[in-house]
Amino acid sequence: MVSKFWRLLWSLVLLVVCSCTTAQEESPLRKFLQHYAAGGADYPDMKATRYIAAFVHLRDDNTQQVIVYLIGRAWCGTGGCLTLILVRKDSSYAVITEMTVVQRPIRVLDTKSSGWHDLGVWVQGGGIQPGYEASLSFNGKEYPSNPTVPPAQPLAKKVSGKIVVARSAPGEPLYLSLAN
Repeated sequence: MVSKFWRLLWSLVLLVVCSCTTAQEESPLRKFLQHYAAGGADYPDMKATRYIAAFVHLRDDNTQQVIVYLIGRAWCGTGGCLTLILVRKDSSYAVITEMTVVQRPIRVLDTKSSGWHDLGVWVQGGGIQPGYEASLSFNGKEYPSNPTVPPAQPLAKKVSGKIVVARSAPGEPLYLSLAN
């Protein structure tokens, strides 16, 4: 009887330990972003980085792309934050575009260029007042890297689309130790 009790207790302990370990394993996206962040400048507060990931269909096919908005002193300035457009590559990701000075919200627009949906990003700060929404069109290889200069263009009229990164989204910790 005592032996059964201890076996059951150890089974429960192992189940809890395994569950916690599995829950804290890194997702392929988080692993990619941590590797990406490690290649950047060595900021003391790099571990405070947060990110917002929007899994979207920019090509209207069966593949998903990811728009990643990085938040933190290492990634943001007065004009906005770094935003990545990623595509799946094997079991990880590859960067299609790095965009600087992006503010939220970020929208996937109904219009297309070179078979990919255009993006709408907010531009404001860093000397740009008042703010405006800029349209970023895919050129066959990438989106513009800076929404404040051509080929990015201020939207002259209302274009329908869907917000995929909201202005108020708090983001996820890039490093899980911050999540606890």
